[in-house]
Amino acid sequence: MVTIQNEDGKIIISRDVFTYLTGDAATNCFGVKGMTVRSVTDGLVHLLRRESMGKGVHVTYNDDGTISIELHIGVDVGVNIPVICESIKSEVRYKVESATGITVKAVDVYVDSMILG
Repeated sequence: MVTIQNEDGKIIISRDVFTYLTGDAATNCFGVKGMTVRSVTDGLVHLLRRESMGKGVHVTYNDDGTISIELHIGVDVGVNIPVICESIKSEVRYKVESATGITVKAVDVYVDSMILG
């Protein structure tokens, strides 16, 4: 949780807000099929449904009041991965910072799979 205190009171932003904003920003980028997670039981990468996309996002709270975000995605076959990742980083940083006012220190994107169709 992030707590913002001012003269009018206190605002508490939960981890779920950051994961939702991140997942929404990433999945709306061109070429992204969705968020992914690696199964502990079979070791395979699975595409997450929209309501479960928070499992593909990990938020770390830094000591300096910023956050760092790690997200796992599946992309379309044939897309330019470096270009897509830069687009995702930019979009995630913009959406999270504009919605919450919290500075995003780092966005790390892991492409876990390429999905045909």
